[in-house]
Amino acid sequence: MADKIKQFFQKKKVDAKFKRAGKGYKLTDEQPRPNTATPKNTVPTTSRSALSMEASQAAAAAMARLGGQKQDSPTAFTSLAAIQAQVRKGLEAEKKAAAAAAKEEEVVSRQKLPTEVEASPHLAVNGVYFRCPFISDEILPKEEWNVKIKEFLYSQLEEERGLTSCLIIHSCNKNREKVAQCVETLCKYLENEFQNPKEDKYKKIRMSNRIFQERVSPIEWKSRISFWQLDFKLERKNFKCSEEDYLVFSEQNIESLEYLTTLCDALRSAEPISLELDRNLQVLLPSQATHRTDLPPVFYTMTPEELKKEQQLRAETIEKSMMLRTKAMREKDELREMKKYRYALIRVRFPDGILLQGTFHVYEKFDAVLNFVAENLVQDDQSFVLVMANGCRLSQEEANQTLVDLRPVPASILIFSWDTQETEERSVDQQAIYLKPEVMLLVQAV
Repeated sequence: MADKIKQFFQKKKVDAKFKRAGKGYKLTDEQPRPNTATPKNTVPTTSRSALSMEASQAAAAAMARLGGQKQDSPTAFTSLAAIQAQVRKGLEAEKKAAAAAAKEEEVVSRQKLPTEVEASPHLAVNGVYFRCPFISDEILPKEEWNVKIKEFLYSQLEEERGLTSCLIIHSCNKNREKVAQCVETLCKYLENEFQNPKEDKYKKIRMSNRIFQERVSPIEWKSRISFWQLDFKLERKNFKCSEEDYLVFSEQNIESLEYLTTLCDALRSAEPISLELDRNLQVLLPSQATHRTDLPPVFYTMTPEELKKEQQLRAETIEKSMMLRTKAMREKDELREMKKYRYALIRVRFPDGILLQGTFHVYEKFDAVLNFVAENLVQDDQSFVLVMANGCRLSQEEANQTLVDLRPVPASILIFSWDTQETEERSVDQQAIYLKPEVMLLVQAV
């Protein structure tokens, strides 16, 4: 069928050529003079414009399907490939530009966040701060402490490389599950070397090994390097017709093979350097407490964008409140709500109107709140109770319950009162004095 179609087109081309040749004549006849006169009603011929790129590509594809000349349209196919490549390149460039713009916007928003927090006069607290008694007495945000801890540990490597390396692995890597897998793998390597000192296969570790890549490589590279430098050195060796990196055991770097068991014990028993939450003690006047009620974003486990989405779900909450729901259903929703927060801001209002403010982890025991209040009282040896807004009285009986269980999260005002039995034995002047004088000096000016 394709041959017939080609013959049809060829015949049409020949007929068109004969028609354009003019009037026919015999070779034996005299040739007529060419007519130079221009006819009056001659229709001017318009030159046909060249085919567009799309038309050329379509024609080339049609000729290829009909089995035409295979090499007649290499330019068309080449140009098509070039166009497709250019389009792909343009799309990739747009994606990269969009990703870079989004990343830059995210960085800018993160950089602006602390400034906005400090500048807002309505925040109950400017941030969350920590102490690290292991290093110094400074009070800093967690991000700054992470940098300081890392710098401190790396500065100690020259004095005690072994134990310090174990602390680095535990303190500079936040994923506890990956740290546990890494520790067990490292201990296995060391135990194999200690139990089989003459076996060459235990004296080297191929770094491209699957187990090594899955369990050891995810750990921060500096902490890995500091550990491997204890008794291994990096070498390149042949493996299946190619060179790969190996960690080769070197007895010159350690005192004795027994030192390997010490390293294993240190790896398994070491704990990360922990931070202590600073209470960020503040003493407020009643007028200040009514205005400074907003919490900074660091109190939440979600980002500001996620919090906006939560606001959209309030309509569903209203609908649920209209439904008949059991006590268990309500408590389940309340616990889900509590998990959105990392910290709790507790204010204790005294009868004279002064408020004592402190910051706590949501999973801290209520005993921490009681101790915080007692440490700042003049009569710190007297018992007292704290009353919630719903009238629930909290005392030593609730000391072992967490703040999440008691529901004063993310912020709550507790009313202070002395124990009723001991109040009668105390004079009126003693009852009117609550906080220590040095604590009262912290009252902030309006």
